[in-house]
Amino acid sequence: MSRIEKAMEKATQLRQGVAAVPAVERPAADSRRVHTPPSREGVKGKVVSASPLLVNLNDPYSPAAEEFRKLKSTLVNLTKGDSFKNTIMVTSAVPHEGKSLTALNLAISLAQEFDHTVLIVDADMRRPSIHHYLNIKNDIGFSDCLLGYANVGEVIVPTGIGRLSVITAGREVTNPVELVTSQRMQTLLEEMKQRYDDRYLIIDTPPVLPFAETRTLANLVDGVLFVVKERLASQRNIHDAVDALKGCELLGMVYNDAAIDAHDEHYSYYRSYAAEKQ
Repeated sequence: MSRIEKAMEKATQLRQGVAAVPAVERPAADSRRVHTPPSREGVKGKVVSASPLLVNLNDPYSPAAEEFRKLKSTLVNLTKGDSFKNTIMVTSAVPHEGKSLTALNLAISLAQEFDHTVLIVDADMRRPSIHHYLNIKNDIGFSDCLLGYANVGEVIVPTGIGRLSVITAGREVTNPVELVTSQRMQTLLEEMKQRYDDRYLIIDTPPVLPFAETRTLANLVDGVLFVVKERLASQRNIHDAVDALKGCELLGMVYNDAAIDAHDEHYSYYRSYAAEKQ
């Protein structure tokens, strides 16, 4: 069975609710006392965002937040080994599948542990959104580094959310594909990987099918998380997008907004978040 067929089979199994998932230790009934994110007290200029979509920040004991912690645990297991695969790209086949929220909630979940330092980069210069969710300015960022107007260290914004920092998309550009496919991009990512080799670099990118630059980025990172929203991307969309990522390290699929039995109140809460458009 080909790599694409396996991915499609996995998506179908997830839709039908029969796919095997990694064993995850479920929290005890008093899980509210178990999960204790690092304190943000004393952090100068900490981010204040009331977005209900940032569940790991504003509703950390919700079922939705727990799902992201499960995703985090799986990602850590996949990336920690003889060598630390710290540069992770999050993408999707088509727009509005929830890739940016997936990337951001995953980054927050990682950063809320004492063991992980995280830098999330908004490389979606066509439709940047990370700064909106975090309620921060987008005056200077990733595009400015690619254009040579700033160094990486100058555009990193500490958030005060655990050990999370962010690089916003930066100034609007008319030629994102030229910037992303340039030698400067390769050099910049390599510089970031080496400079911050002790932290996760989570990179939010444009969807695969509409834009060419995502395919270039996929070959520069250690691994790709592929977000699929139920009832949005077609099987042909998924097939073509996975095929476009051939040769890249596809870590797995995040199946978003999956239909759950209406009688399962525990997970209906999670769906209320997942159903929101990015």
